[in-house]
Formats: sequence, C-alpha cells, structure tokens
Amino acid sequence: MHKITVAIFLVSFLFGEMNVYGQTSYNDEIKKSAVSLIQTFTPLQKRSALLIFSDTARAQWNNLPVGLRARAGISIGDMSDEQRILLHRILSASLSSQGYLKTTGVMHLDNLLYMLIDSTYSRNMINEREKEMMLGLGFSHRSYFLAFFGTPSEVNWGYKLEGHHLSVNFTFTGDKISVNPWFMGTDPAEVNITQYAGWRVLGQEEDLGLKLIKILTPSQQKKATNGAEVPRDIITGAESGKRLVDYWGIKANELDKKQKDVLLNIIREYVFNMEYEKAIAEYDKIIKAGVDNIYFGWIGPYEEFKDHYFILNGPTFLIEFDNAGGPRRDGNHIHTIWREKGNDFGEDVLKKHYTEEKH
Repeated sequence: MHKITVAIFLVSFLFGEMNVYGQTSYNDEIKKSAVSLIQTFTPLQKRSALLIFSDTARAQWNNLPVGLRARAGISIGDMSDEQRILLHRILSASLSSQGYLKTTGVMHLDNLLYMLIDSTYSRNMINEREKEMMLGLGFSHRSYFLAFFGTPSEVNWGYKLEGHHLSVNFTFTGDKISVNPWFMGTDPAEVNITQYAGWRVLGQEEDLGLKLIKILTPSQQKKATNGAEVPRDIITGAESGKRLVDYWGIKANELDKKQKDVLLNIIREYVFNMEYEKAIAEYDKIIKAGVDNIYFGWIGPYEEFKDHYFILNGPTFLIEFDNAGGPRRDGNHIHTIWREKGNDFGEDVLKKHYTEEKH
C-alpha cells in the first residue's frame, strides 16, 4: 500500500510539474512567434496592428462581414507572404491542431463563399440584386484582421484575430492565458455544390448535439426542449447585449452514463480546440465544478437541415450552438461560441492580477 501511495504521489508530482512548465513554455512560444511577426511590421503597419492594451477594441468582438463592420488591426490582405507565414506560426503555437484547422477552415470558407456567389447566380439560386449585395460584403480570406493589444514584453497583452464568422481572443497576464470569447461560424454549414460539396468545418459540433438530444428518452427530451422559437443567432451574440444567467434544460445528473459520455464529448470538442495545456486546465475546472451541474437545453426540431439551437451551461463555461442564421433559413448556417464564465477578454485573470500585485 505504501509503494502504491508513493507511486501515485510521484505521478501526480511529475504531471503537475509538466503542467506548470508546459504552460510557461506554451506562453513563451506564443510570445516568441508574436515578436517575430511584429518585428517585420513597417511603421505604417505598426500604426494599424499595435494598439494599447486599454484600447476599447480589445474587449469588443463581431462576427459580421467586414463590409458591414470594420475591424481593428491589420488585414491578412495587407500582409506580405512572410508575415502571413508568421501569423500562422502564432496560430499554430496558440491552438491545438483541430482548433487551428477549424479556425483556418472558417477563413478559407470565406474564399469559397465568394466563389459560390457566381455559382449560385449561374444556377438561378440568387438574383442580380442579391449577387451585388453579397459581393459588397467583402467575403475573403484577405478580410481577416489581426490586432495586438500591448506588446509581448508587457505583463498584460493580447491579440485578436477576427473577421466574418470568426473572433478568437487571447489575453495574457503573466503566465495566465484567457482564450475567451471564441466565436466561429460557417456559411454554408455543409457545402452542397462544386468540388467542395460535403465539406463541413463545424460538422462534429452539430453531429454530437443531435446525437445527444436523440438518445434522450421522450421524457428527457421534453425536459431538455424549450418550446420557444429557434433564435436567429446565438443568444449571447456580439450585438445582442444579452447574457444567460438562468439555467434551463435537463441537468446532467438526470442522464445515464452513455448520455453523459456524449455530453462530455461535446465539451471536449470545444475545449480541445485550445492548445493542450490550456485545454487540460479548462477541462479540469469543468470536472472539478461537477459534471452533474451542467445543463443541456435544446430549441427546435431534432433534425439536420432544420433550424435548431442547443446550449451547454455549466458553472465555469458556456457553449451555444445555433444553426438557423442567414437569409435562407435552411438549417445550413452555423454560429457557435465558447465562453469561460466571468473571464471575457481575460476579465477574471486581470482582476486577480490587479488585486494581488501592487501598482
């Protein structure tokens, strides 16, 4: 028994050390990549890309096309190839492989959306007026903007990558990192024409949500389902001003093991978009706060290609998924968000820093 206790202690100690050093290494790698890019900026690029940490743009986000909402920072279109390569090094250092591929997939989908305008017009799926309106929205991989708030040499700094259907927000306070909020969207959710037919950037999120609602018993489904009209967007959208305070749906303590496993798979699909060390820390917080305290709620039909919405609301996090956006209302336009509760744009870690440190 003594040997087992010692072994468990050593494993815990070693993995605890790995987590501490791994997080520091993770932070340093992002800093190094950010510095490498910043050093290549021209004076004019620095004026656009380098903002002070207190700039109000840091704590704002939007998912609309740049043709409707301007963005802070420097666009990918105004970068050199060398700078674009370094931007991708920042993303690779910041995100897991799946998070990186989803993020860049959303950006590439904007290129495809631009191409699809001509395809849909030639197939008489949109008229001339709709075509011109869509072209004016600025769909393009070039129309994503990077902004630094503060510099990596400062204790508090951050960066934002944002454009149509994407807002990834990193805040650094010493060795603490906030990745919050993280919004992604896809239009179309499933490409159904051209050589890209079948491509689904956020397919797993939708499939897992549908899987969970469908394996609930009829009585559980009734408890999970809200009879309200399916929202046209996530409830905590950028310009909604709304926050979800009340819990609704079915509580996880009413689920069996198989159902809980699917619920946890949904959570992991979101959490592990983040780099491994950060993801482990967030997932550990969720488990410690109690899986049984998580609520799963649903609005709409339990079918693909029909408007639907679901939410996972736990003590430490919020996930919203909505497939009801866009003018077509064909259940093929996804908006989804991950939030660490109380820590939007590093609010919580910044508060702790200012409380604990003398200024």
